[in-house]
Amino acid sequence: MRAAASRVRVDVFVDAGDTQRMLEHDVRSGLADTPKHLPPKWFYDARGSALFDEITRLAEYYPTRCEREILVREAPSIARASAEGGVRTLVELGSGTSEKTRILLDALSAACGLRRFVPFDVSEETLRAASHDVADAFPSLRVHAVAGDFERHLDRLPIAGRTLVAFLGGTIGNLVPAPRADLLQSLAKILSPGDLLLLGTDLVKDPDRLVAAYDDPTGVTAAFNRNVLHVVNRALGSDFAPDRFAHRALWDAEEEWMEMSLVATEEMDVHVPVMGDPVHFAAGESMRTEISAKFRRSGIEDELAASGFAMVSWMTDSREDFAVSLARRA
Repeated sequence: MRAAASRVRVDVFVDAGDTQRMLEHDVRSGLADTPKHLPPKWFYDARGSALFDEITRLAEYYPTRCEREILVREAPSIARASAEGGVRTLVELGSGTSEKTRILLDALSAACGLRRFVPFDVSEETLRAASHDVADAFPSLRVHAVAGDFERHLDRLPIAGRTLVAFLGGTIGNLVPAPRADLLQSLAKILSPGDLLLLGTDLVKDPDRLVAAYDDPTGVTAAFNRNVLHVVNRALGSDFAPDRFAHRALWDAEEEWMEMSLVATEEMDVHVPVMGDPVHFAAGESMRTEISAKFRRSGIEDELAASGFAMVSWMTDSREDFAVSLARRA
């Protein structure tokens, strides 16, 4: 264990105080806006993470299974392309427990002698545990973890030498187009020509299947959605009554994204100390908690190109529900 620990470094750019300030800012701005909204990153306390893990095992929720199918099948080809490009470092954005990343780590270690893994996540606790697990499993690998926020700390990533950045899970779909472009452009700025980006994206498909994936009949996704109110109550001392909000998942055909909301089932005032005055909800008023954009190949290629990336390969699962793109920094 001491040998593994000597190969792990964790840089922390967010702490409990930063997290509290970010939540306060998001709640103030989101609840003062019209329509109201809260960002999906606040779903994920311990209970929210457990609920999401349960969601990934639901029959209706296909993205996790589809992406894993792609990675298992295509990891050797991704590793070959990485080896040809001289990749020695893998960076993972939104790494979490890094479980599925081990598929890539196995292939990259065998094909190109991977030397360093850089997991990036907002949760220091999760990051530390995952970093030591990876170091134990890969004795030749150095792990340089970074606890930070996408919007502020991408430039703190220790990029050196040829690099592959993995941004999986379809997480980029939680961003609307302008912030999505900002993120891709920020990545392009810290990468060098020839570096690689592996991007997971959910694809446009039958709306009935999409809605079912975000509104399962057992109510797990509804509990996950309401969990953001429990998080705000506990952290900010507010008095949201989660059971007075209904879960709603709708397909927006014009924007081509799924939208999750919490809908007030009755008129109410909610006391949120950082807001000062009570926050009023009309009966039937909707508060958006997540968008999950769905993509087409042409759109992904265009967005990558606009940010300085050229697509190298396009990989989908057997049903073409989900895609993983490999792109090169031009």
